[in-house]
Amino acid sequence: MVLSASLRPTEEALVQRLYARDETAMTLFYDAYGKALHSTIWRIVKQEQLAQDVLQESMVKIWFSFASYDAQRGRLFTWALNVCRNVAIDHIRTKRHQAAVRTEELEKSMAQHQAAPPTFQPEHIGLRELVARLSPADQHLIDLLYFNGFTQAEAAHELAIPLGTIKTRARKAIGALSRAVR
Repeated sequence: MVLSASLRPTEEALVQRLYARDETAMTLFYDAYGKALHSTIWRIVKQEQLAQDVLQESMVKIWFSFASYDAQRGRLFTWALNVCRNVAIDHIRTKRHQAAVRTEELEKSMAQHQAAPPTFQPEHIGLRELVARLSPADQHLIDLLYFNGFTQAEAAHELAIPLGTIKTRARKAIGALSRAVR
């Protein structure tokens, strides 16, 4: 409901109606000042949906704390603007908001860093030649685990060897590869 300037009550009349807890006066207040208050809140929180949420929270706070407004100390808009600014600042200082900002930054960061292409081939770095230096049994184990993508449990089943033996042999083979690289 947008009223023309001639139908809007004066600030003094609006203040009197708000002191009297007239709910329609709050609608008039929102129509008169909502856009300007939203703009101020948006400059602080920098997110449209969040600015709308903070504006609604501010309107509720204005309604319930209107008794603290003193017309002698300043205009209604200035008081309401300070309430909205304080609610917005309080919101961005909350731990939940700060965690959300850090999470968004992390998601943006992860999107910028691309994972290794799915066509990565260990052969490109000479790993096959290093594995060829191992014993035939270790070559077969490393081939199953790293080139064929078997889990240690699957390799144990495939080779009919206990899982603990697979783990020990794999650790020994990786140690040998590590020493060969140095």
